[in-house]
Amino acid sequence: MNRIYLLLGSNIGNSQQQLLKAIKLIEKNIGNVIRQSKLYQTAAWGNNDQPDFLNQVIIVATKQAPEKLIQTILAIEEKMGRVRTIKNAPRIIDIDILFFDKDIIQQKDLIVPHPEIQNRRFVLTPLNELSPNFKHPVIKKNIHQLLSICKDKLDVKKF
Repeated sequence: MNRIYLLLGSNIGNSQQQLLKAIKLIEKNIGNVIRQSKLYQTAAWGNNDQPDFLNQVIIVATKQAPEKLIQTILAIEEKMGRVRTIKNAPRIIDIDILFFDKDIIQQKDLIVPHPEIQNRRFVLTPLNELSPNFKHPVIKKNIHQLLSICKDKLDVKKF
């Protein structure tokens, strides 16, 4: 059984309901949600002329291989109504693979660990809530250490 960390985000419509719906679809199509962080509200990153995001990290047990997992995630996003337009646009749902066990995956359409984890407080804060001692397999620092040195100053607050 693989243990994966997913980041969920939404800033269109009822974001709290979108995250709940995404978790149900993940449980139905990917695997059992083992743990979930609290919800965090954050200003949009990259393109800040849009509503705040609600973000959450979940840990999921899955039998899916990484290639199948990314296809399933994209299908869930599409089913929920996500339409990809420009980078960092508002979205009804966003599901990112942060970690896949402690694997390092470098493929054309899939890079794991997610290459921006260490640069984004809205990712590190809920990750730190769940697994402060989890060591990033590339950077070799744990989540708590990465959060303490993160240069991102966006405010991340519990919702």
